[in-house]
Amino acid sequence: MRTGIPVLASLSSGNVRSVVERNARVIRNQNGVILVSGFFEPVLYLLAMGLGMGALVGEVIGPGGEPVEYAAYIAPALLATSAMNGAVYDSTWNVFFKLRLSKLYQAMLQTSLGPLDVALGEILMALFRGLLYALGFLGVIAVLGLVTSWWALLMVPAALVIALGFAAFGMAVTSYLTTFQQMDLVNFALLPMFLFSATLYPIAIYPEWIQWLIMAMPLWHGVELMRALSVGYLDTSTVVHAGYFVGMTVVGLVLTTLRLRTLFLR
Repeated sequence: MRTGIPVLASLSSGNVRSVVERNARVIRNQNGVILVSGFFEPVLYLLAMGLGMGALVGEVIGPGGEPVEYAAYIAPALLATSAMNGAVYDSTWNVFFKLRLSKLYQAMLQTSLGPLDVALGEILMALFRGLLYALGFLGVIAVLGLVTSWWALLMVPAALVIALGFAAFGMAVTSYLTTFQQMDLVNFALLPMFLFSATLYPIAIYPEWIQWLIMAMPLWHGVELMRALSVGYLDTSTVVHAGYFVGMTVVGLVLTTLRLRTLFLR
């Protein structure tokens, strides 16, 4: 039982707090516009598509086969997108800058901090951004009258689960990228995932083989989880969707920790 302790000790000093405090000071001193910039994209989509085109679409079939307004149909999907945007921004571009340009992680790992401390600290800050986006967007849809059930409050912790998965996996992917040109692949992956993950219309319109591809995407699981919670329709698939992000988090955290150790603790 004690054989795993030395391995864990080599990865972490248990001082994640120092990484979080350092990032919190940076956020406090930075331009607030940068912090909230990713929040506005899903809001604009909601206003343009949900309220604009929604007047032409009318009602669509929601979770459990119940009809819902089109705006109420896409709002939970856009909330999942908002959580994703916040987490991905922090765990990709911010991490890339610290890893490849400022060499911040290299300096951190010359102290008592371990790679697991750094990974957890960065992921927690990405989680914080995802939480801000989720709370802000939930407030917007509540003001617009698109929240119809108290179950919708669970969309906030669900957004944290989604953000955690994207943050952990995003940081793992970023640790393997070395140039700004490679970073463009992140946006290249996010845009089609947003457009095709049943955010604006059901995936039933696609052939079955394309549906299976979409259902392998993480955002689809986030969208389905949010839609179910928005109306209080919970079944076994809800656990599957949440479990997808738990697995995504574990895989991302392990890959990030091992990658940082390989890069800086040779």
